[in-house]
Amino acid sequence: MNVTHVVENLNRGGLERMVLDLVQEQQLRGDRCQVLCLFEAGTLAHELDGSGIGVMALGKRQGLDLRALSALRNAVRAHATEVLHTHNAVAHYLAVLATRGLPLRRTINTRHGMGALARVTRREQLYRLALHRTDAVATVCEAARQDAIRRRIIPVAKACVVPNGIRLEVHAPRSSPQCIQLRRMLRLTDGARVVGSVGRLNPLKDQTALIRAFAPVRARHRDCVLLLIGDGPLRAQLQDCAQAQGLADAVHFLGDRSDVPALLQGLDVFALPSRSEGYSMALLEACAAALPIVATDVGGNREIVRDGQTGLLVPAQDAAALTAALDRLLDDAALATRLGQAARAWVEHEGTLQAMAARYAGLYAATGTAT
Repeated sequence: MNVTHVVENLNRGGLERMVLDLVQEQQLRGDRCQVLCLFEAGTLAHELDGSGIGVMALGKRQGLDLRALSALRNAVRAHATEVLHTHNAVAHYLAVLATRGLPLRRTINTRHGMGALARVTRREQLYRLALHRTDAVATVCEAARQDAIRRRIIPVAKACVVPNGIRLEVHAPRSSPQCIQLRRMLRLTDGARVVGSVGRLNPLKDQTALIRAFAPVRARHRDCVLLLIGDGPLRAQLQDCAQAQGLADAVHFLGDRSDVPALLQGLDVFALPSRSEGYSMALLEACAAALPIVATDVGGNREIVRDGQTGLLVPAQDAAALTAALDRLLDDAALATRLGQAARAWVEHEGTLQAMAARYAGLYAATGTAT
């Protein structure tokens, strides 16, 4: 099947990682794929070099860019596209507009994250109009599907759930050699413990809450440090927050990294303090590393982290609860091990790239609108 994926770009992020992994898996399954980037190709686009999967940057300018839309249409036609698969709202309504009249077999959209806006924006209005020419919309978790139906963003007959999946073979469980290597990189003693988090440094990920919650943890566990993996606009502000909390030497900022699976294998506890999440790739990767997890109870997090079974859930923006959960896992090694092993077993069964690709293959092959 000839499949065209349309994204804004392939910069580092959960959506982009999911698309990169999905198109490579689809190519292995016999599909012929290409990726069209509305703006720049992005920092991760090179991962498709030599794969036989074409990547085209359309260089869209501000506003209605007819040149970019024409290039998109021509690329879809030249590829003999049968399935148009778009990702999020802007890519969807622009791709639907550009391909109007082309003989596509199926038009599929994936909404990544919750997309919970307080008001209906022009972007959402255009998106809803484009759904008239859309066969199915996949949300990445049941919480997002229910929310989108409740807010009348997606018609119930077109809404379905396809959870994200990860390439499990590159994610090994926590190991002693990786623990030692990480501590040496950070210039820590071999017995030091590391709480880590992966995510873009922005308000929704709420690393500020994590730093504040970590201050009393550090006071009780002097051998413990906090590791933030990722970069973003709040980096300087978060560094100031760590300084103000007396944690300048206890919070390590690693920035964007290409070796996240190896870093995860060296952690003791994984924390995700987000105010909003869809179906977190970072949580799936933490599960694959067999890490005990503390996550906020938002969006699809509870569909990955079963409280008391595969991790601990706490309310968002509740520093005291986050502190207590971190302390609990650092104090109870048996609990931490049990939760981590259960998380690994769950992701092996439910959270693989192959499971996600199979669900999308079924969506592509369906007739009529999806339910």
